[in-house]
Amino acid sequence: MKITITGSLGNIGRRLTSQLTAKGHEVTVISHTPERVAAITALGAIPAIGNVNDPAFLQHAFAGADAVFTMIPPHYTDVVNYMKTVGDHYAAAIAATGVKYVVNLSAIGAHLPDGPGPTKGNYYVEQQLNALPGVHVLHLRPGMFYTNFYGAIPMIMHQHIIGNNFGADVKMVLSHPRDIADIAAEALDTLSFSGKSVRYVAGDEKNGAEIVDILGRAIDKPALSWIAFPDEALLQGMIQSGMSEEMARVYMIEIGVALREGKLFDDYRLHEKDAYGNISLEEFAVEFAAAYASHY
Repeated sequence: MKITITGSLGNIGRRLTSQLTAKGHEVTVISHTPERVAAITALGAIPAIGNVNDPAFLQHAFAGADAVFTMIPPHYTDVVNYMKTVGDHYAAAIAATGVKYVVNLSAIGAHLPDGPGPTKGNYYVEQQLNALPGVHVLHLRPGMFYTNFYGAIPMIMHQHIIGNNFGADVKMVLSHPRDIADIAAEALDTLSFSGKSVRYVAGDEKNGAEIVDILGRAIDKPALSWIAFPDEALLQGMIQSGMSEEMARVYMIEIGVALREGKLFDDYRLHEKDAYGNISLEEFAVEFAAAYASHY
């Protein structure tokens, strides 16, 4: 089959592309970075260099595809409106080119029309894709990425803490990008989904106390602590570390508030028995320890 993948060769895209080309599919990978051409070609895929915010480019990249994998790339300003705009472009390109199968990377909380942080953007994109007649759409809703903990390595090294704006007793649904790539690859290879459907991707569920215990033991820091920062203190810390204020508010502060208030997981609880995920936090801790060691 012909399959187009958005998201370039990130934590999900590289593994997804490798699996699909190994199955003999003709895979086109969209990237906005010309420097990615060689890496995409090396995986046996076809590079399509352009911007997903360009409707004409998207239609060209989707033309002739049997299926597409859609994800919204990160954006540093006007986050939710950007997500909605790109979602509109995806839907229009799918309609214009006659693509019949879509695997869409969404997120936990996307069932909320006016949810916290980026979830309202994910909700909007899901609805636009669901409105496409005759198109089969599978929405993948992961939780917090394990790989986000890599960003805490400097804090762990220098302050011996991991911090967020909620307490150590708050649980998080955790997902590994490899699990996301694997379930997306299986869906795109077999096209075994139909209609409009949702699949949660969750490798583990842990609270802050459990996270610092597992990661701390993996890096030989058994005294590693989870610290609950006030919202404003966390916001200023994120800005000082180089994150834009809007990104910090949308992806960190608002999501943290929702987690501590228990607003994200009600739909997940109804479907968690059907969630896909093979990689536990303990397994990820081995990868984390290697990354931590490389910072010395």
